[in-house]
Amino acid sequence: MEELAYIPSPSRGVLYLGPIPLRGYAFCIIIGVFVAVWLGNKRWIARGGRAGTVADIAVWAVPFGLVGGRLYHVITDYELYFSQGRDWVDAFKVWQGGLGIWGAIALGALGAWIGCRRRGIPMPAYADAVAPGIALAQACGRWGNWFNQELYGKETHVPWALHITSSTDGRVPGYYHPTFLYESLWCIGVALLVIWADRRFTMGHGRAFALYVAAYCVGRAWIEYMRVDDAHHILGLRLNDWTAGIVFLLAVAYIVVSAKKRPGREPVVEPGASGGEADAEVKGQASDEVKGEDGAEVEDEASDEDKTEDKTEVKDEAESAKKS
Repeated sequence: MEELAYIPSPSRGVLYLGPIPLRGYAFCIIIGVFVAVWLGNKRWIARGGRAGTVADIAVWAVPFGLVGGRLYHVITDYELYFSQGRDWVDAFKVWQGGLGIWGAIALGALGAWIGCRRRGIPMPAYADAVAPGIALAQACGRWGNWFNQELYGKETHVPWALHITSSTDGRVPGYYHPTFLYESLWCIGVALLVIWADRRFTMGHGRAFALYVAAYCVGRAWIEYMRVDDAHHILGLRLNDWTAGIVFLLAVAYIVVSAKKRPGREPVVEPGASGGEADAEVKGQASDEVKGEDGAEVEDEASDEDKTEDKTEVKDEAESAKKS
């Protein structure tokens, strides 16, 4: 049966600019990083931070995140690199695919914490600012799986089926659910949700980031169920399904507890910075103080004038009494 419509796979995932290889997988990750830093910077400035701070901290967070993502993948799929007939050197070939988002977020958060500590910035506020950007970075990064013809779903004949043409590493050419596309679209939706909720409920102290984590886990759970690549199973569920479920519960618990203990949003996110919400609040307070001082001065002047008039009246009455 010939398919009338489908998503074609690229004939190859790498192009060569002379001797320099341009790999689609790496290119998608780089685009994602730039998008995350760009959006995070705009949100950070709006919160009252300095321009460039997000990029400075990303210098720590991104390398840690890449290492963490690779470590998670290698540990959970160790048989791909350390079983008989495999070459352990392949564990270092990140461009061939294989970055676990759970490890990337965990170690990336550690790198961000180091960067925040060096600048005296509250880590939760930074996390809230970059949360939607991280979701968009994931949306971009998932297209790297399309270039590598990997991590697709079950066989299907829907009009948007992904046509897999490669037969390497056990792949069977055919038409499959494009789970990379599903997750990419879901991540875009998560980013929009976090931006809306942050504006609607004035989320702070890490709750916007926790919302991103919880929303992503929901989508990852059902997308993971559709995938057909090899994975470890526990009680009939893929390992990443268990991870998504546990992380979801932790994120929701954090939102509830944090909202009770620390309601509202941080008034200052970066010491010494000006602009954004914090600056507006400070200006409002300063304006009130100036008005109060001006009002007090006006009252004092009026009081002095009244006293002068009263003294004049008393003096005139006294002179009039003497004459009479």
